[in-house]
Order: sequence, then C-alpha cells, then structure tokens
Amino acid sequence: MNTKLKCLLLDDEIPGLTYLKMLCEQLQDLEVVKAFNSPSYFLEEVPKLDFDFCILDIEMPEMNGLQVATLLKGKPVVFTTAYKEYAAEAFDLDAVDYVRKPVKKERLQQAVDKVKHRLESKNQGARFVQLNTDRGKALIYFDQLLYIKAAEVDSRDKAALLADLSSVTLKNISFEKLQELLPKEDFVRVNKKEMIALKTVQAFLSDEITTRITMSSGALLKVVLSDAYRKEFIQRVNL
Repeated sequence: MNTKLKCLLLDDEIPGLTYLKMLCEQLQDLEVVKAFNSPSYFLEEVPKLDFDFCILDIEMPEMNGLQVATLLKGKPVVFTTAYKEYAAEAFDLDAVDYVRKPVKKERLQQAVDKVKHRLESKNQGARFVQLNTDRGKALIYFDQLLYIKAAEVDSRDKAALLADLSSVTLKNISFEKLQELLPKEDFVRVNKKEMIALKTVQAFLSDEITTRITMSSGALLKVVLSDAYRKEFIQRVNL
C-alpha cells in the first residue's frame, strides 16, 4: 500500500516557513501535519502528533535544528539551511537529506523520495518487534497481530489478539508508541482504545467496522470508528 508521508515543519522565520509549507502542499505524496516557528513549542507538541519525518531549519536563535534533531528519537530528518558549513554535522546525525535555501520544489521532492525509500527499507527489513509482555520479553510478528485494545485493568497496558486467537498483554506501552513501531501500511488506529490490522477489515460504516475476527460467541468482532480517526482509516482502506 502507498500512502502520503506525514511531516512536521520547523523554521523560526515566518516567510520561510510559509513558503516551505506552500511547496510541501504541492507534493502529492506529502501531508503537512503541522508547521512551527518555535523549537520549544515544536518539542512540546511532538509527542502528541502522528508523523513520519521532520523538515527542520538549522539556524534558529532559540535552539538550532541540529540540537532539535537529537531529541527526535530516531525520526527521519531533512535539514534546510542557507549555510553549507553544517552539512557534515547534519549527516553525522544521520539526516536523510540536506537542502540548501532557497528550497525548490524539485529538490524538495528528491528529499521526500529519500525519506520514503528509507522508511520502506526499514519496514521491509523488520518482520517483528520485541516488546515487554505479561510473559516477559517477546517477539511479536506483524503478520500474526490482528487487534490491540487498551487493557481493562490498566490502560497503560494493551491487550493484543494474535492470529491463533491467543492473546498477550503488552506492558506499559502507548498507542502512539505502537504506531511508531508497527508498519503504517498494515495497522490503523480506529478510536482512542483500539487498533486493528487492516487485513482484518470485512466491512465498515461511518461509525463502525466489522472485522473478520470471530469471537468466542461466534459473532464477528465489531469496533467503533470514531470521528478523530475516520479520515485516516478511509484513506488506508481505499488505497
């Protein structure tokens, strides 16, 4: 499946930020989640947002883009700057690309293509993730994972249903973290308390999804599709 890459923008200069956002919106495979002109506000909001990568200016008075990048916990970064002397430091941070200002649409597309390639390579290379569970550390294989919901006893834990209909409790992990770890093309969050594998979808209405998962009663599992997650879900299933 192909889907748009979601990005965050950070540039302390409003005209430059506005121009960059305009260029990004002209690229069909890119969605700007949010644009920021303050590094501190950017870092405050990052944990709350779902995104694939960031485009960061380097020269900023409050905190430079290189410092910001070190706090992004491995998210891909594209740097933009008018200065060439930062290139070596940028690539020391494993930046995906380093784009000189003024940014041009064609050059920005090249950078986005590089991000897409890196993310696709990462997803293709990983078939499982190691997580803390009620059984100790366990390998959770993506193709075996069908459904995840907030645990009833402690919502910090998540109850995961596997293909053999066994279940495992994922200990102290947020849905936001799971969205980072699981392949975006295979899993989607449907409401605040549930996430499903897209391959389990049998049918859906505007507010409800019927899955192929058979419960102990013999009925198919149905989950609520909430307003906040409907748009992304419909984009995913229609790809």
